[in-house]
Amino acid sequence: MDLQIIKRNGEPEYAVLSWESYQALLKAAGIKEPAPAPAPDVQPAVPEQVLLGLDQLRVLRENKGLALEALARTVGISASYLGMIESGERLPDLAIRRSLAWELGIAGWREAS
Repeated sequence: MDLQIIKRNGEPEYAVLSWESYQALLKAAGIKEPAPAPAPDVQPAVPEQVLLGLDQLRVLRENKGLALEALARTVGISASYLGMIESGERLPDLAIRRSLAWELGIAGWREAS
């Protein structure tokens, strides 16, 4: 089985496996109708309130005098991932939004779910 373990702070957080291995696990578990493979380039539906402010993330960071690398390191993500969030290529999960809100002092992102 091809498996990748992703760790955070030295502790396993995610296990990533190929679709083929996933299908084999479902079959072994007796699940007859597994979920279909996700369609490529499909963005999940995101409530408008979640997006509020993310389009201004770069400006907020620069106004605080924070370098991209410094904010990314503080939040616990890579600088390239933060760059993708700032450019709108990626939508951060709730934990990352909360961390960004905390570091930038933006209360509105903390309550978003």
